[in-house]
Amino acid sequence: MAPSADPVVAQETKKTPLQLISQGACLPGIPKHPSFAAQRQWMLEKMALAFRVFARKGYTDGMAGHISIRDPENPHTFWTNPLAVHFGMLKASDMILVNYEGMPVGGNMSRPANAAGFLIHSAVHQARPDVIAACHTHSVHGMAWSAFGRPLEMLTQDIAYLYGDAQAVYKDFGGVVLTQEEGDKIGAALGPRGKGMILQNHGLITVGSTVDEACFLMTLMELGCQCQLLAEAAAANGIPKVYIPDESAKYTFENSSDPETLYWEGQPDLEYEAYMCKGEHQS
Repeated sequence: MAPSADPVVAQETKKTPLQLISQGACLPGIPKHPSFAAQRQWMLEKMALAFRVFARKGYTDGMAGHISIRDPENPHTFWTNPLAVHFGMLKASDMILVNYEGMPVGGNMSRPANAAGFLIHSAVHQARPDVIAACHTHSVHGMAWSAFGRPLEMLTQDIAYLYGDAQAVYKDFGGVVLTQEEGDKIGAALGPRGKGMILQNHGLITVGSTVDEACFLMTLMELGCQCQLLAEAAAANGIPKVYIPDESAKYTFENSSDPETLYWEGQPDLEYEAYMCKGEHQS
């Protein structure tokens, strides 16, 4: 039977990206919880797991690096990690709740938050009300590629998840972020639809509607930076790069980079961390 020409019927039968990737019964959507308290605890546990993913993958760098999640009940506040605690040790109860003025207003008060992290994340959350979670790391390949001040090229299927204005570059490095002006400039550079950004001479930032999404995009960007550096090295020896056609990159982005699919992309690493730490992240 030929496809229906009726646009209403066509719209009803169009599959979502998550349905397209699921052969058989579709994976469920992003979980919802009956109360703010339950939603908050779930988010904080996922946040702790995301830090442990970053630790296992080697994204640690002294006191640098942070994740933030917007509080589900009070969206003008966000949770972040305590200063000078290794990513691989973090638990849900370790996180600090801060407001847009930088004042701790809940959670763990035993240590301060990272001042540079606060300035970056508060600017991102204020500039982008749709952003629930944001990650920033000083990963090795991310820092190396950031030295070029260039976006990642459409060289692999994974990087097509950041096609077009989903990827940004912040080129105005002003030193360690210790002023609101610098934080605001970073927040503005991400743009209204940015999912990942390269901070020139600094590192990477990713955002998402869940911490699962932002965590996965960080691992995707770091691997993308590694692939780009390897491709650049080969190209320097005379091997030409082959780029993904624009139409194919756009198609991949539109059918792979929605919040539900990116949430599920993050689950293998997060569930592995939960298994490896035997639930320690929940306390």
